[in-house]
Amino acid sequence: MKRMIAESYELVTDSPSRRIYEVVKRIPKGHVATYGQVAAMAGEPKMARAVGNALHRNPDPEHIPCFRVVNAKGELSGSFAFGGAVAQERLLREEGIEVVDGKVDLEKYGIL
Repeated sequence: MKRMIAESYELVTDSPSRRIYEVVKRIPKGHVATYGQVAAMAGEPKMARAVGNALHRNPDPEHIPCFRVVNAKGELSGSFAFGGAVAQERLLREEGIEVVDGKVDLEKYGIL
């Protein structure tokens, strides 16, 4: 009975934003993913912009590390997010990720 209730809850509370947040939680420390990768892993491969919108509304930045998400070129987010222009870079560097000219080397730090 408990399993059935849990499964029902999962079905009812499922949403693209929730799936996005769950994917972002799984990005390993010291790595990044692109908006497109997160969208695909969340089951919405053509909704990279939706990932950006969801992360902009991140309800729990302490547990949903949206700073680990970069664009397809490895570029960091603009100054509107993460508390300012240098905040994302600082957080990534704290995890050992090298940032050069506002970009991350996706071959070195990206998830597969």
